Amino acid sequence: MKHVENGLKNFYILWITQSLSQLGSAMTGFALTLWLYEKTGSALSTAALTICTYAPYVLMSIFAGAISDKFDKKKTMLVCDTMAALSTVLVLVLYKTNMLFTWHLYAVNAVSGLMNTVQQPASEVAYTLVTPKKFYQKTSGLQSLSRSLISIGNPLLAAALYGLAGFEAVIAVDLSTFAVAFIALSFFVKLQNLSSEKNQEKNVLKLAKEGLRFLKDNPMPLNIILFMSGVNLISSAFNATLPAQVIPRCGNAMLGIVTSCSGIAMAVGSVIATCMPKPKDRVRVIFLTMLFSLGTENFLLAFSRNPIVWCLAQILGWIFVPVMGANQNVIMRNVVPLELQGRVYACRNTLQFFTIPIGLVFGGFMVDTVCEPFMAALSSSGILVSLFGRGFDDVHSGSNGNGLLSCFWRKIKKIQVYGNG
Repeated sequence: MKHVENGLKNFYILWITQSLSQLGSAMTGFALTLWLYEKTGSALSTAALTICTYAPYVLMSIFAGAISDKFDKKKTMLVCDTMAALSTVLVLVLYKTNMLFTWHLYAVNAVSGLMNTVQQPASEVAYTLVTPKKFYQKTSGLQSLSRSLISIGNPLLAAALYGLAGFEAVIAVDLSTFAVAFIALSFFVKLQNLSSEKNQEKNVLKLAKEGLRFLKDNPMPLNIILFMSGVNLISSAFNATLPAQVIPRCGNAMLGIVTSCSGIAMAVGSVIATCMPKPKDRVRVIFLTMLFSLGTENFLLAFSRNPIVWCLAQILGWIFVPVMGANQNVIMRNVVPLELQGRVYACRNTLQFFTIPIGLVFGGFMVDTVCEPFMAALSSSGILVSLFGRGFDDVHSGSNGNGLLSCFWRKIKKIQVYGNG
């Protein structure tokens, strides 16, 4: 095939430019989280931003994959990226005219999420088209590496730009990276057109059913997808609580540092995934890595109010995620025929990610309406308070907002006096 003759040239162009665009989008998303938390102080309100982004995966992903298989992959990616960029411009206009409200962000995130829902299956197939089969594990590891670097860089860069130059600077970076990715995909990346007349003649519903039927007839990838949906439910519930756990105690900068630790861990894990030999049992690797992640990060986050332990928990929880992702990608690319990949990946998105909005709602609801009021009502000498603290009121009972260094100092003094974190 033509993409094999080109080696990895097209892959590297596509990977680097799309990664830059994803970095810009992630920076905008993080800046929006900071802006919204400053306005509302609510974990549920900030979690709702991510809920609006993931909701289209639940509602439209199966049909989006069918749409992707009906049309040219490059054109689909370009149209979706353009629509997402226009939604970012709309946010900037509303912000500059002092007309930006919470519901605007939810609506814009829903539109961006919908565009990503259609673009993502097309992008997965595009990466398959530009990657020789013998490089599947290597390129999957490189994709995990870029996602890791984005996780490291976007909160730090977004928090710095947001604090020093304002929200406009973050959006300017986002739109610049979009332009680079758009030009590269339009003029420098060659993709084979897989949209056949047979697919174009079928309606979207029939194509979607073919993706579901394939997973039904192939239980191995389906079982992995369902397992990952359970993982996503638990991890998203904890992710919803993180801003409310960190920002009141230590501020935006610490949230950026803690979030970046997951990216650092994923960068290391991506190198492991890229360099590791082919495992004998990829399914077992997926199960074991995720059980380790859930069994370390969530417990450390729950039982600690120490920023150092938060960072350690993020590292332990995320270091093997790229190994899991690389092995799942290799399984999917080897098992799913190329002409079915768009709709099958879309079915995977629906089944694997539908639990994320549920987990975010649950986590945010528990923080705002159950856990915080419950812990605040308890006696300060109780065992639960000694383990978990008294929540937001406990933060403000001393000094809050004294900056990152004072946050570390308070934690260090507490360790010295009480002998625990």
